[in-house]
Amino acid sequence: MRAMLRLFAATALSAAGTLGISVPVRADAIEDFYRGKQLDMIIGYSPGGTYDLYARLVARFLGDYIPGKPRVIPRNMPGAGSRLAAGWIFNLGPKDGTVIGTGDQSLAVEQAMGDKALSIDVSKFQYIGNPAADNNTTGAWHTSGIKTLEDAKLREVPTGATGGSTSSQYPKAMNALLGTKFKIITGYPGGNDINLALEKGEVAVRGSNAWGSWKATRPDWLRDKKINLLVQIGLTKAPDLPDVPLLIDLAKNEEDRAVLTLLSASVTIGRPLYVAPGVPAERVRALRESFDRMVKDPVFLSAAAREGFEINAVSGEEMQKIVAQIVATPKSIADRLSQIIGGVEQNTGPK
Repeated sequence: MRAMLRLFAATALSAAGTLGISVPVRADAIEDFYRGKQLDMIIGYSPGGTYDLYARLVARFLGDYIPGKPRVIPRNMPGAGSRLAAGWIFNLGPKDGTVIGTGDQSLAVEQAMGDKALSIDVSKFQYIGNPAADNNTTGAWHTSGIKTLEDAKLREVPTGATGGSTSSQYPKAMNALLGTKFKIITGYPGGNDINLALEKGEVAVRGSNAWGSWKATRPDWLRDKKINLLVQIGLTKAPDLPDVPLLIDLAKNEEDRAVLTLLSASVTIGRPLYVAPGVPAERVRALRESFDRMVKDPVFLSAAAREGFEINAVSGEEMQKIVAQIVATPKSIADRLSQIIGGVEQNTGPK
């Protein structure tokens, strides 16, 4: 009987399509698809950093909210500041809703600048949500002698970065517009690797890390004053960082402020979750709705709080608009930012 009903429903949908009639997707179509499935969560960075940790937190819970309750398995694919993973998802991965990716929040800014090394259109990703919109920071190790941005203007400062991401973009912009002397050292596969480099004295500064990440992953560094926060990057100050200067407030003129505002806008993208172009709309909608339920559920929020993670979620629909707006930035502003941060990094990290 169930088989006959399904055959009838399929025939009715086909006929409705022929007649141009809009028919809602069957309530159990998504559940039928995802039941028994495994979803891969592709993480564009190495284990231990904030992108990885947020993705793993989501992976533990998201399947419980998706109809059919599929397993979500995190898989790391580091390389090129998360572009390797983004390119694989965009071009090669399955387009059926069984792969979710996360990568650097600055890819939209890089596209707006016309970065030729970025071979995909990130506005065509279909965004599922972001669990953590949070200001970024640039921080110096306590033994480095760098306590403020003024100190970083006096001498060359080795600065750890993963590649063409915010970890190199922020110090490049500050060098060009504020007169700092950050010497950018790339080649680190993830933020945790840069933290280890700080402890070992390989670098003096971490070019970018979310404020929430410091609180979640290195609360002892904050407590023991092992990290000096030099600047915060966002559109407004974090409420609990009133004394750390906001990058856009340091601009010397309105033109510089417009450039720094573009650079700062990507913090709202946070730790983005997306699927490839071509994933059916009804599955994208189901994943977005599942994400929205998850980030409001006390069970998930309690688990995040126990692990020190702050949840300040942005919906997939809102993220889609934010990415589109960034990509459509006026060319004059994007070109100037590109001239400032679009060059090759100054050095490479340890082999």
